[in-house]
Amino acid sequence: MSQPEAQRQDEVKRLEFLFRALRYRNYRLYFGGQSISLIGTWLTRVATSWLVYRLTDSALLLGMVGFAGQIPTFLLAPLAGVLVDRWDRHRILVITQTLSMSQSLMLAILALMHVIAVWHIIVLSIFQGIINAFDTPARQAFVVDMVEQRDDVANAIAMNSSMFNAARLLGPSLAGVLIATVGEGICFLLDGISYLAVIASLWAMKLTPRKIESQRTRVLEGLKEGFTYAFGFAPIKAILMLIGLVSLMGMPYVVLMPVIARDVLRGGPHTFGFLMAASGVGALAGAIYMASRKSIRGLGSIMTLSASLFGLGLIALALSRAVWLSLIVMFVTGFGMIVQMAAGNTVLQTIVEDDKRGRVMSFYTMAFLGMAPFGSLFAGGLASQIGAPNTILLGGVFCIFGSILFARKLPSLREIVRPIYVRKGIIEEVASGIQAATQ
Repeated sequence: MSQPEAQRQDEVKRLEFLFRALRYRNYRLYFGGQSISLIGTWLTRVATSWLVYRLTDSALLLGMVGFAGQIPTFLLAPLAGVLVDRWDRHRILVITQTLSMSQSLMLAILALMHVIAVWHIIVLSIFQGIINAFDTPARQAFVVDMVEQRDDVANAIAMNSSMFNAARLLGPSLAGVLIATVGEGICFLLDGISYLAVIASLWAMKLTPRKIESQRTRVLEGLKEGFTYAFGFAPIKAILMLIGLVSLMGMPYVVLMPVIARDVLRGGPHTFGFLMAASGVGALAGAIYMASRKSIRGLGSIMTLSASLFGLGLIALALSRAVWLSLIVMFVTGFGMIVQMAAGNTVLQTIVEDDKRGRVMSFYTMAFLGMAPFGSLFAGGLASQIGAPNTILLGGVFCIFGSILFARKLPSLREIVRPIYVRKGIIEEVASGIQAATQ
């Protein structure tokens, strides 16, 4: 075999390894449908933020809309997790995606009729938040139903992140152009139509029925059991606490980006879209990095470093007054954010007991999405007093502080995790190298 042919075969093998979760038909269907739908989701996210700020010129109302859209997740996700463990996850997703489509179409109708007001956006954001409280833990737990080999679950999680952030790259850029040319209503309409892709992919799946144990305990008892398990087990608790802190103090920068784009960088919807796209490029790069990893070894240290990187990126964003520099910084923040979240998700999915997976992933949802409304409300109010740049800078400082605290706990977490992996024998590579898994 010639050297060029050998190199081509090596490249093919590397690509096959990078995208190995796509070997499974159900996951391919999900990946294709969700990729289209997520572009529409980002159209709505960007259009909603820009519309609210255009209508009100208020950073506080931006924060309130963000709070309204995410507080249901904080309140309902733990309960949803119990039901995800008891109900058919596939059926839950069909219902939640259909309801999400109706929410986007209602936004589109109001915007295209030029009667939309902030209170409409708040009410519909609450409705979407209720949907997300059930949809997100169901989607996270559904990964193991689509991927048959347990050692490919980590790759599927990373592929989910790459899918989300590829849409995050395309969606905001497209939204910036659409908002400037045809208005926010078309963004909402396209989002509503895009849900047809994921709904069709879900119906096309051929799934082996998941064995659901007969639940004799009440829902509240199941919730208490899940809470005791998650927060009584130090590794899960530490990961959830770090994710929660980053979401509370760091993620609200997204809510304030219209202020940064228009008032700090003196730009318009195009600038806003490009900034969000730059963050999406960084996040996509982070997701590809996670997908290329051969094992979960070292994810503890990676969580620490990526949270610090995210914090440093926020501080640099707060200090930047040049568009080109802000674009570079947004790349860094996107990379740090997604690597930290994907690494935490991977470790949780690996160590959790199967019968509590839905509940633990609901707490992950609560930490990732549920803490953000409080951060959005706090950031919006604080930005109206000290300005958006100073608010973002403060969030970056807290992210770095949280990463330091997590790093100090790693040695004790390593001792707890080692026997869990050995006992479960999840994969031979992990079982023989557990000590590195949380470093």
